[in-house]
Amino acid sequence: MNPRRILIAPGFGRAYYHCVSRVVDRRIVFHAAEKEVFRSILRKLERFLGVRVVTYCLMGNHFHLLLEVPDKDAMPKLDAETLLELLPLLYDEVAVEEVARELDAARTSGNLGWERSILERYERRRFDLSVFLKELKQRVSIFYNRRNERVGTLWESRFKSVLLEGGEETLRTVAAYIDLNPVRAGLVERPEDYRWSGYGEACGSGKGAEKARSGLRSITREGLEHPGACAGVGASDAPREADSAEVPDWAEVPDWAEVQRRYRLLLYTDGREQKADEVTGEGGRAGIAADDCDRVTEAGGAMPLAEALRRKVRYFSDGAVIGSTAFVNGVFDQLKAEGRTGPKRKSGARPMRGADFGGIRSLRDLQEGVKSDPQSSVRQK
Repeated sequence: MNPRRILIAPGFGRAYYHCVSRVVDRRIVFHAAEKEVFRSILRKLERFLGVRVVTYCLMGNHFHLLLEVPDKDAMPKLDAETLLELLPLLYDEVAVEEVARELDAARTSGNLGWERSILERYERRRFDLSVFLKELKQRVSIFYNRRNERVGTLWESRFKSVLLEGGEETLRTVAAYIDLNPVRAGLVERPEDYRWSGYGEACGSGKGAEKARSGLRSITREGLEHPGACAGVGASDAPREADSAEVPDWAEVPDWAEVQRRYRLLLYTDGREQKADEVTGEGGRAGIAADDCDRVTEAGGAMPLAEALRRKVRYFSDGAVIGSTAFVNGVFDQLKAEGRTGPKRKSGARPMRGADFGGIRSLRDLQEGVKSDPQSSVRQK
């Protein structure tokens, strides 16, 4: 089995993935200007290809994306009008006019197959995780290489992806891990102060704030649609009536104020509080109330989930599949039927070590280096 990429085939419902990719040699290449362009490309591809960005974090030498990929078989097909609305996102005026003339010629000829073949050139790229990541990285590479008069690869490998159960617990946990990256790296003290992350953008007032809020609201939407169920793979993808040029949505989502309140509580539960030295006044740190930490100690000393999220947790990049026991075992059974598992392995779900992760399980049983101390992160500008 390839732990880097386990992809759900069309027909199994929408799916969620945590995707990570790093710059070659892990050198710092993305600064403020590059991150702005990166985010612009990300948002344009999101709309053009129909893959929702639930949240994200752009760092100096890597990025994290939490992506929602709809079931392609359940989505409406492109029509000529929608295609011409979307093309300017990625193509210049000359290219758009050329496609418009080709579509017009096809309609004039009365050859429906010709028009359909034009639309399918673009249709086959939509609602596809691999295509989304490939085009994102290619377009960022082209921009960066031209800007810096360089040639050659920018990325150290293709990309890593972890398949996630589409339930609220799993999605909120992984989203918080992503949005806390700049805090772990020491770039900011508060997650809302980092402008190149989903939560930071959602807390701002720029034109992208509503798009970022929509992504985070979709996590709570999952909890409302599928309470206590294994949502995600196999979930219904009946599209709502909406502008087909927009990133697809499937249900009304909760009010942002309530979503932000719940999400902020998770982000800000960041470890046991420390009292300042009575003499020097140094060493103080706000955090989890002592009573809450004591309850964890009584439970066997498991690290609180929020404290674990302040560290780099390997499960979120190398776990292959994350979710409830039923979800992970379901994916394992599918992989086993396809001959993609070892002959001796009988079950899929494995407990996640190093913290109290509640009911979340992983496909891979990671033994060492599950998490690193937050102080070990390399500071990035």
